[in-house]
Amino acid sequence: MTSVGIDAVELWTGNLKLDLAETFAPEKGDDPEKYTKGLGLRASSFPDSYEDIVTMGANAAKRLMDRKGLEPDDIGRIDVATESSFDNSKPISTYIAGCLEQVYEGDFHHANKGERKFACIAGTQSIDDAYNWIRAGRNRGRKAIVVATDTALYERGDAGEATQGAGAVALLIDEDPDLVELTMEQGYGSADETDFLKPNQQFPSVDGKRSVQVYLARMREALEDYESVAGDVHLEDFAYAPFHTPFPGMVRKAAALAYRHVTRDTEHEEALAEEIGRQPRRESFDDDAEYEEAVREYMSALKDTDQYREWYDATVDPTLSISRDVGNWYTASVHVARIAALKYAYENDRDVTGESLLVASYGSGAQAEIHGETVQDGWHEEIAELNVDEQVAARYDLSWAEYEEVHDRHNHDMDKELEEFTTPNEEFVFDGWGRMGERKYTYVE
Repeated sequence: MTSVGIDAVELWTGNLKLDLAETFAPEKGDDPEKYTKGLGLRASSFPDSYEDIVTMGANAAKRLMDRKGLEPDDIGRIDVATESSFDNSKPISTYIAGCLEQVYEGDFHHANKGERKFACIAGTQSIDDAYNWIRAGRNRGRKAIVVATDTALYERGDAGEATQGAGAVALLIDEDPDLVELTMEQGYGSADETDFLKPNQQFPSVDGKRSVQVYLARMREALEDYESVAGDVHLEDFAYAPFHTPFPGMVRKAAALAYRHVTRDTEHEEALAEEIGRQPRRESFDDDAEYEEAVREYMSALKDTDQYREWYDATVDPTLSISRDVGNWYTASVHVARIAALKYAYENDRDVTGESLLVASYGSGAQAEIHGETVQDGWHEEIAELNVDEQVAARYDLSWAEYEEVHDRHNHDMDKELEEFTTPNEEFVFDGWGRMGERKYTYVE
């Protein structure tokens, strides 16, 4: 059976930066460590006045096509995942295709285009769709492009304001991939939840405490479901575990939960027993409250053990290196985590060819998906072509007053003009409004 997976990836970050320790914390009167250590974030990316989800997605897709030497005829499917769409009818993929047709010969008139919505998990669902399309033989030898693009903005003063971000990841899905092969097995955890939603509004309504609980519950369900088809997961099975990363602090919670689950009744639990005891079992307690308190105490102790810290530092922490400096990209965040993991391996001369990733995606509302990926022979060359560090370093550093202006510029309820802070160069830009109120775009050489 021919392998199918991610052949290549590209990333495009918003061109502006808000420093949380130097700019955000002083304005809020907070200790910078509330953000740098508590949330695990140093900075957030923002779109300049000429940027939005279309420009960022189109720029990432163009870099992908240029690097792989692709033309429109090579692409049979373009799917966009976003929860920042400004059109309830026309998919963002059509806008992105229109941008790309400005710079390539030919067109995407025979490519299927669509838009996925399920909060942050939609990017992974779009990859699943492209995978199934190729597996079914309906691609006619063509490839699929998946673009996850978002501006994760909150109302000013909202508790989520510090976790904002803006950027896009473009992924090429193909047979015999160079980056990672997707495994057949998947696990899901899904329920009708009201933890984070946008009922006909731009900025989300968030129940922060509930959102963390739902995230962890759906992840646990997805892991259990994955094991029901793939067999028990062991710590040694995976080189890295990229999680959906609204902020690194959330991943710390999810990673500890996953570790507790996969080490139960193993030699790892026994090795910890002398130090912190064995994991609490429900049948040993008279009521739920006692059991839950025992679990909290165990988890608190677990996170301070050398055994857990060594696993976390090797398997999870490398996935967070990019998100610490760009914030939450919603649908793109788990795909940023995958890039970060492989980038870490590349920079540390670790050959992960043939090794596996355990990828944990999540979307509020709520659903988690867990699946495995196998790193392919060409991963090293693919990761070497990325310019993540250069993009992050080139961002314009906003003052607080400039941040407020940018936030107002991208608030759909405000009509605010704003001069750009950066000069566009070889990229797509927003170029005003069309006759029916549609957004127009052009390519700047």
